[in-house]
Amino acid sequence: MRAMHPHPPQVCVVVIGYDDAAHVADAVRSALAQGPAVREVIAVDDGSTDGSPDLLDRLVRGEPRLKVVRRKVNSGGCGSPRNDGIDAATAPYVMFLDSDDVLPPGAVDALLAAAVGRGTEVAAGLCVRRELPSGREVPWRPELYAKPVLVPHPSLRTRLVHDTLCVNKLYRTGFLREHGIRFPEGRFPYEDFVFTARVLAAGPRLALVPDTVYVWQVRRSAERLSISLDRADADNWRSRLTAHGMAYDILLAAGEKRLARAARAAFLEHSLRMYARELGLRGSGYRREWWALTRAYLATFDEGDFAVAPAPGRVVAQVVMASEEPHDLNRIGELASRPARLAPPYARAADGTPVWSADLPQVTLEHLLFRPVRHLPVAVDAELRPRARATRLRLRLHELYGRMAEAGPAGVDVEFTHRQDGRVGLRLTAPFLPDDCEGDSGPESGVGSSVSGVGSSVDSWWTEVPVDLSALGSGTWDLRLRVRFHDGSGRDTTGHAVAGPGLLRRTAVLSGRHGMVLVQPYATHSGSLALRLAPGWRGMATVLRRRLLRLLH
Repeated sequence: MRAMHPHPPQVCVVVIGYDDAAHVADAVRSALAQGPAVREVIAVDDGSTDGSPDLLDRLVRGEPRLKVVRRKVNSGGCGSPRNDGIDAATAPYVMFLDSDDVLPPGAVDALLAAAVGRGTEVAAGLCVRRELPSGREVPWRPELYAKPVLVPHPSLRTRLVHDTLCVNKLYRTGFLREHGIRFPEGRFPYEDFVFTARVLAAGPRLALVPDTVYVWQVRRSAERLSISLDRADADNWRSRLTAHGMAYDILLAAGEKRLARAARAAFLEHSLRMYARELGLRGSGYRREWWALTRAYLATFDEGDFAVAPAPGRVVAQVVMASEEPHDLNRIGELASRPARLAPPYARAADGTPVWSADLPQVTLEHLLFRPVRHLPVAVDAELRPRARATRLRLRLHELYGRMAEAGPAGVDVEFTHRQDGRVGLRLTAPFLPDDCEGDSGPESGVGSSVSGVGSSVDSWWTEVPVDLSALGSGTWDLRLRVRFHDGSGRDTTGHAVAGPGLLRRTAVLSGRHGMVLVQPYATHSGSLALRLAPGWRGMATVLRRRLLRLLH
């Protein structure tokens, strides 16, 4: 965070919480610690029944800038308490903070300097998702906040609709009140989608800053998951569709057709892909309901809405629209993953046009013939074979309508990345060989066949590398790949976990460093290969004990 000159007290930070005594004090303190620019912190307690009210009372006694607003009955959502905060605010600017998150030092100064210096109604900065307990941080929509930018009108930067968060922004209080911009009341999941649409529809000037201004703390092991993480019920998807639909209607009613169309593209690129790649985790009832809800919503789109969306989300939508029942869920999950992968088979229509499959020829894939190689959804099968002497990783790259042969696969860079902290534990590199160089010594692919490459009979390329498991510590490791081509281009991807006999099972292997390592290769919910490691006899005992406890319960 860059150093700032002191600002006079002009900002109100609205902190909302419900039954969150474990975290609300940290949130309030992080707001008060922003310095003299904060005139007031308004803590809205949404009818808590735990120790939150007493905790806030103790904080108030020592801090004159802190005010507490108490709701007698829980609203069931985040919108109503935020509206209470807007109503109670006396400062010229207002921003929002959830009780389980924090503001990093300097956040208010960075946003206020931008808003005042540029004379804008809204200032926005970078939000990071902090995974707890590891502390790993992942930026949210970093492309919007790479450098300071003044946006005279939202329609001049349509990607603003992709950042639906309300918490990484500072708003001029009078602007919100003049335009009647409020959150939906009561239990309304994804209320920030609607609020953000109302803000953009009012046509404010916006100042964007590269500073980190909000820390979204993600606790996946919490007893009560946040709305954005609790996606196991179809009602969550129904609520998300409702919020997306309202946001689109708000923008369209305001005459912001470019923003409205961009909002539909954002739905296809983000929300649809995120839920589609999780379909493999859900039961048949959820899948049928999700499919029906999605088809009904996509039926409101026109050709222009689909045309501006990136290919993976657009193709997933076309497959859903083309089939009345859930169809090709594994391939959909892989295409919806990041990076996207298109698994075989690779079908063609009678005229040679690439299509999704023989039974859905109306879903055409002709864009694959023209897209740059670095954007293609290449498919690489991955097999990890743990052995006492040497663990081997076998990779097979599939042809994709002749594009792989055209670029010429040269090799692959392999990384094993720790799931929690993001560090790279092992880096490998290996050349790719055409499958006709494999001879009789290697196993057959076991995956559907593909078409031949241009001017070549090769339909896949393979390599095999040794993996030193002792170089990796305990925990979960994701496999990351970069396919390199002879023309100098490359494509980042992940490996499709091949589920052959004995491949995805827990194995104990001897280790000179740890004595013993328990290895569990597995497929993620998007079908990518990952592995869990428990080095040493103690680690193996811990894993077995946890497994026994799960069986007993």
